[in-house]
Amino acid sequence: MIQHLTCPKCGYEFDIYKNPVPTADIIIEVEGTGGIVLIERKNPPYGWAIPGGFVDYGESLEETAVREAKEETGLDVELVSQFHTYSDPKRDPRHHTITTVFIARAKGTPVGGDDAKRARIFTQETLPTPLAFDHAKILEEYFNSKGRKAQKK
Repeated sequence: MIQHLTCPKCGYEFDIYKNPVPTADIIIEVEGTGGIVLIERKNPPYGWAIPGGFVDYGESLEETAVREAKEETGLDVELVSQFHTYSDPKRDPRHHTITTVFIARAKGTPVGGDDAKRARIFTQETLPTPLAFDHAKILEEYFNSKGRKAQKK
């Protein structure tokens, strides 16, 4: 989307491009627990969420995922695979974001940091509420995919 603006002082005309904002989210599987890490958000929108955040300029999605995992959970992660990309313009109430979700593995105990009030390990049966953004849908699809993989073995 392009917005055409004119400077009220000098009359200079310019365009502002409004594009979706890229993000990366990380479903962190913690070895030996059978669970995944979620963070409780310090800032709106409140609730529990998959760790993740905005891509910095000059950074790849993979680098964003590793950095955000470390900042929000204190865990060093190993990316296992790219899970899915979600682009519904309504997925984030603040603005239009597009997220690529990665699956990662880690060892240790998560500790909330950066904009995470807390970080904890949950199983499919113990997921907290409310979940922020579209993370309930993402986690439902993640756990469903895990069930399909187990049936194929």
